[in-house]
Amino acid sequence: MAERLREAIARGELPACCQAWAGTVRDLPSDARFDAILYVDVLEHVRDDAAELVAAAGALSPGGALIVLAPAHGWLYSPFDRAIGHYRRYTRRSLAAVGPPGLRLVVLRYLDSVGLLASAGNRFVLRKSTPTAGDIARWDQLMVPVSRWLDPWLGFRIGKSVLGVWRAEPRAPR
Repeated sequence: MAERLREAIARGELPACCQAWAGTVRDLPSDARFDAILYVDVLEHVRDDAAELVAAAGALSPGGALIVLAPAHGWLYSPFDRAIGHYRRYTRRSLAAVGPPGLRLVVLRYLDSVGLLASAGNRFVLRKSTPTAGDIARWDQLMVPVSRWLDPWLGFRIGKSVLGVWRAEPRAPR
C-alpha cells in the first residue's frame, strides 16, 4: 500500500507534502515527525504492540493523530491468523490498554458488523483457511457497503475490526 501511495503522490493525486513509509516506527529517521501515523491491519503482527505505539506517539507532531485498525475478537483467532503472523486480535478494551500514554483517545469503535457475522461463520462452520479472490470481492462489494450503513445504526458496538484514534495535544498558542 505504501508503494501505491508513493505512486499517487508522484502522479499528483495526493499533495506533494505527503510521504508514505512502510515498516515500524524504528525504521524511521529519529527526527521524523508526522501529522498522522496509520496502522491498518499491522499492529497484530507486532510482538510488542504497546512499545510500538509509544514509539509512534514520539514521532507525532503536536496535534497529530495515531490511527489503528486491527482485527477484533480473540474468539475469532484461527489457524489462518497464526499462519499470517498475527500475535493477537483486539477488543476495544485491549486496544485502549496498549494506547500510548500522553495521547488522548478520541475514537474507539468496532467496524464491519456484517463482516463479523461472516468471519464467525467461517471460523465455526466453513473453517476455510484462506479467503479466495471471490470471497474478498464479495466482502468488498456486498458486506462492506452494508456494514457502512449498519454500523452507525448499531452504534459501532459490533464488528470484525476495531478502530482506535489517539491525538497528540497541540502546542499551546504563544
